[in-house]
Amino acid sequence: MATELNVTAVSWPSLYNPAIELSIVHGPPHPVQPGGSYLVNPDDIFRFTLYWTLIFHIPFYAICGIYAFLNFAFPPSRRSMAAFPLETYPRIPLFPGSNQTEQWIKRPRPNVRRSRLTFALLVILAFLFLSLTGAVMGAAVVGFVLAGVYKAGGFYMSTWVPFVWAVIQSLVGLLAIWPSVINII
Repeated sequence: MATELNVTAVSWPSLYNPAIELSIVHGPPHPVQPGGSYLVNPDDIFRFTLYWTLIFHIPFYAICGIYAFLNFAFPPSRRSMAAFPLETYPRIPLFPGSNQTEQWIKRPRPNVRRSRLTFALLVILAFLFLSLTGAVMGAAVVGFVLAGVYKAGGFYMSTWVPFVWAVIQSLVGLLAIWPSVINII
């Protein structure tokens, strides 16, 4: 009986039905299942991990970057701030010991030539650059650690393993980005 074991030449994404991993073939134990795709080369493992990490990582940062872009480009108007009247906040004296209170003082802009839109574009570009950098660095660490662990154990890596680790890495990154960005914005 000829079985097809695809271990050497694997093209991305090469995802297969994971249920074949649960089937038991009678006879001597097999490190791979017929119909599955497996990775052995560390460069292939890194490449698969990088592609999946980019797919799952960048959209989270892009959504947060778009949210920040919209907040900087189109800030809330003073009319929408009317829901919080100034009388509810304590008035701070302008000079200690005097009866004068601090009024709305328009501060001079630190950079008159930079518009709100320019700053918002810089913010979204920073988000996208940081997402790309984080995805590449994370994929390098996770991909080569996975390659080392599987090679040390003498196992064949399923093409589903980089997929799952990219999802895990992206969800951990989402836990790290969301609360801090919302507090800053």
